[in-house]
Amino acid sequence: MKISNPVSQIRRSLSYRLASLFGLGEVPAAQGTVATLVAGIPCFLIAGRFLWQVQLLLFTILAGIGWYVSHKTEMELGRSDPGEIVIDELCGYLFAMIGHPVSFASILSGFLLFRLFDIWKPWPIGLIDRKLPGGAGVMADDILAGIYANILGLIVIQTINYLLGLVGDI
Repeated sequence: MKISNPVSQIRRSLSYRLASLFGLGEVPAAQGTVATLVAGIPCFLIAGRFLWQVQLLLFTILAGIGWYVSHKTEMELGRSDPGEIVIDELCGYLFAMIGHPVSFASILSGFLLFRLFDIWKPWPIGLIDRKLPGGAGVMADDILAGIYANILGLIVIQTINYLLGLVGDI
């Protein structure tokens, strides 16, 4: 890929700004974790008040935007899945939280489970990460990690609620 813009121009492009979540992707280390904490949790605190169907619609639209700006940013930078792109972390975390209650326990479990699956990349997340090119590949592995985290998180929350209910009856 040929870079047609100098780096300073790229960093001013709207695609780059959105893909990096306005510079969060430029932190020196743990960009994904920082983006999830700084952008993902506040976004869920707002969107978590909506019905899960509305959350799904909003997060799907955001994922489409993420696919587009990630693809453009990869082209601008001339690199595959550059660390500066963190909109995928935001989308993945938000998918992890669809249908979850807005509570400290769900936010914490969603964060930990999403980061676990995003870093570990169990099948087929790792396969998608390695094989799917462009913006779709950047976004898809994180969204799938978010779906895994969502399902496991709901199971954990329901199990804890069930066990607490049993303890309360004793």
